[in-house]
Amino acid sequence: METERQLLIVEDDATFARTLCRSFERRGYQVQRAASLADVQKLLEGWRPGYAVVDLKLSGGASGLACVQFLHEHDPELVIVVLTGFASIATAVEAIKLGARHYLAKPANTDDIEAAFGRAQGNAEVELTARATSLKTLEWERIHETLADTGFNISETARRLGLHRRTLSRKLEKQRVK
Repeated sequence: METERQLLIVEDDATFARTLCRSFERRGYQVQRAASLADVQKLLEGWRPGYAVVDLKLSGGASGLACVQFLHEHDPELVIVVLTGFASIATAVEAIKLGARHYLAKPANTDDIEAAFGRAQGNAEVELTARATSLKTLEWERIHETLADTGFNISETARRLGLHRRTLSRKLEKQRVK
């Protein structure tokens, strides 16, 4: 099968990954799923996908950013979209620098992901919001910036932010405030 219709989904949530796989298969993609960077490395030994959807946070606290970096180094032509429930400016910037084409916050549907595959250029027409950034959003972004700096090490992030590790974990479990 042609490379352009082959998709790799790197997601540790089995239910979400299964749903995403079925949805893309209905659209004519040949889909393989991996739950970790080690799984990705094994899959790529004998297979060359044209697209990849990578979750930012993988099982065991592993970073999807490391997966993005590996995928981009393995095949610079691979179109990578990062999909995360822990969106922040810091991780978005790092994902793009490491080779991702686009960065989407969950919940995102198959239409959004497929549209992101085709968006190679930026859009200068994106509407700017006049709303000031809230303190909660600033806190969220600072936490994620520090998380990215520490390689997603919760204990080290908590130490750098002056928080107890369990307090930081509780903050990370909450949904992002918009």
